[in-house]
Amino acid sequence: MEAGNRIGSTAHPSSAPAPVPGRSCSGTLGRHLARRLVEVGVNDVFSVPGDFNLTLLDHLIAEPQLNLIGCCNELNAGYAADGYARARGVGACVVTFTVGGLSVLNAIAGAYSENLPVICIVGGPNSNDYGTNRILHHTIGLPDFTQELRCFQTVTCAQAVVNNLDDAHELIDTAISTALKESKPVYISISCNLPGIPHPTFIRDPVPFFLAPKVSNQLGLEAAVEAAAEFLNKAVKPVLVGGPKLRVAKAQEAFVGLADVCGYPVAVMPSGKGLVPEHHHQFIGTYWGAVSTSFCGEIVESADAYLFAGSIFNDYSSVGYSLLIKKEKSIIVQPNRVTIGNGPSFGWVFMADFLSALAKKLKKNTTALENYRRIFVPPGIPLEFNKDEPLRVNVLFKHIQEMLSTETAVIAETGDSWFNCQKLRLPENCGYEFQMQYGSIGWSVGATLGYAQGAKDKRVIACIGDGSFQVTAQDVSTMIRCMQKSIIFLINNGGYTIEVEIHDGPYNVIKNWDYTSFVNAIHNGEGKCWTAKVRTQDELEKAIATATGSEKDSLCFIEVIVHKDDTSKELLEWGSRVSSANSRPPNPQ
Repeated sequence: MEAGNRIGSTAHPSSAPAPVPGRSCSGTLGRHLARRLVEVGVNDVFSVPGDFNLTLLDHLIAEPQLNLIGCCNELNAGYAADGYARARGVGACVVTFTVGGLSVLNAIAGAYSENLPVICIVGGPNSNDYGTNRILHHTIGLPDFTQELRCFQTVTCAQAVVNNLDDAHELIDTAISTALKESKPVYISISCNLPGIPHPTFIRDPVPFFLAPKVSNQLGLEAAVEAAAEFLNKAVKPVLVGGPKLRVAKAQEAFVGLADVCGYPVAVMPSGKGLVPEHHHQFIGTYWGAVSTSFCGEIVESADAYLFAGSIFNDYSSVGYSLLIKKEKSIIVQPNRVTIGNGPSFGWVFMADFLSALAKKLKKNTTALENYRRIFVPPGIPLEFNKDEPLRVNVLFKHIQEMLSTETAVIAETGDSWFNCQKLRLPENCGYEFQMQYGSIGWSVGATLGYAQGAKDKRVIACIGDGSFQVTAQDVSTMIRCMQKSIIFLINNGGYTIEVEIHDGPYNVIKNWDYTSFVNAIHNGEGKCWTAKVRTQDELEKAIATATGSEKDSLCFIEVIVHKDDTSKELLEWGSRVSSANSRPPNPQ
C-alpha cells in the first residue's frame, strides 16, 4: 500500500465475472470499501444520495459496523466528516458526481488546510461512458468527465478514479493509506456500475490494513537535539508554545513530557487550543500577539528563546503580521523538520521523536514561569447589573465556562466566538475545536454533527453566530435524527460581526430570523429537541439549568439575543490589525 496519486485506467470491466443470482455480495468492490473504512476507524459515513452513488450506498449500508448518515446537503456532509475526523482521527463522506462533488469541495479544502484525513467518495459515471465522447447529466455539458477530478487535485493529497475492477483494490487501498499517512483528504471516484460486481481481488478476506511507522533519520535527530539543547540551555527565560500541527504529528504527549521536565511556561497558539492541557501547572494561556490572554503575550515576546511546536504563522494567527517574535530566538519544530534560529535546519526529524529526545537533554529552568506568576493578575469579573438588563456576551461566556467538564467539548464558529472561546479555561480532557486556518463561516453546524457522532462520550457545546448559522442551518435536522444531545448557543447580534470589525458596510447586515421557531419547525415533533430564546441573565440561567437538567438527553438550542456592537475587546484589536494588513497599498514597481 505505497503512497502516491493514482488515476484509474479507462478499460471496461469486461473481464469481471457476472453477478450470480442468490450469491453473497461480500466479495464486491462496495463491500471491500465498506470494510476498509471500518478497519481504519470510520463507523459513520455522511452522505447525500444521487443517482451515481445509490448502488454504492446499498453496499455501505450492508456493512453491519458502518452507519450511513444522510445529510441535508453535500457541504454539511463534508463539514461533518471534518468534525468526525477531529473526534476519531479519520472521517468519510459520500456524494454524487460533479453536482455533489463540487458542492462538497469547500469542506474538503477546509479539511486539507486543517490537516484532517477525510475520505471523500464520489459515485462516478458508468465505466462504459469513459472515452466515448458522450455528454452526461450532472456535468457542464462537455464530453470530458475530468472537471471534478481537476478541482479535487488541488485540495486532496491523492486521487483515485476507479472505473476498472482489475485495479480497484489497489487504487482504493493506496488512496486510504495516503490519507492516513499525509493526514490530508483524498478523493475516490467509483463508477456507478461497479460496486455490486464480484471480482477475484475481493472474494477472499482482504489483507488487514497496515501502515508502516515513520522513523526519524537517527543522525539528523541526534544533531537536532544537540543543537536545540545547547540553544535552550544557555537561554535565561525560555518558553514553549504549542501549535495546531501537534495533532497531525501525534506529538501532544511528547510536548507535555518536555514541559514537565524543563519547567518552562507553556503557551498555545490560538489554532492549537485544545491540543495542550490547560490544567497543566505551567500553562499560561493563548499566545496571539496583541490579543493574547492576560500576561501571556508579554512573557512569550520578552523571552530570549522560544520553541514553537507545530506552529502556523498566517495573517490571522499573527494578528496582521504583528507578532514581536524574532527568528534568531526561535526553534521551529514542524511535523518532520526542526529549524534552530537563523542556523541549521534538520529534515526527516519527526516532532514526537525530537521532543522526547530533547526532554532528556534540557536543564530545568523556571525563570520565565516565575516571572509570569509574579506579574499575573486574574481577569476581571463581569460587572453585576440590574434585573432584566439586556444580556452581555461576556456574561454568556462566564456561564459557558461553568458548564465545561471532562464530559464536554466546545465547537467555536468563525467570528467573535473565536475570541470569546479562546478565553475559556478548558478542564482536563475537555474537547475543543475550531477552524482557524480556513475560517469558513457555517463550518460549525456540520462539524458539531460530525464531532458529536464521533465522540458520543462528550456533550458538545457549540457557539455559533447568527450569520454563520444561516449558511448551514439545515443539518440541525440531522442532529435530531441522530438523537444527538449537543447544546447550541446561537448568538444573535444581527450580522457578520467579525466582518464589521475588519471593514464595515451594508453587506454585513443580514435578515433576522426567528431562530428558535426555525429549529422548532425542523423538529416538527419528531425526536428530542428543546429550544429557548433568552435576553437576560436570569433567562439564560434558567435555560442552562433546563438544558443540563430535565433536557440533558435532548438537542438543546438556545438563542441568545445580544446588542449588535457587543464584541470582545480582542476582536476589536484583531479586526483593526487585520484590516490594516488587508489594506496595505501595492509595493512600488
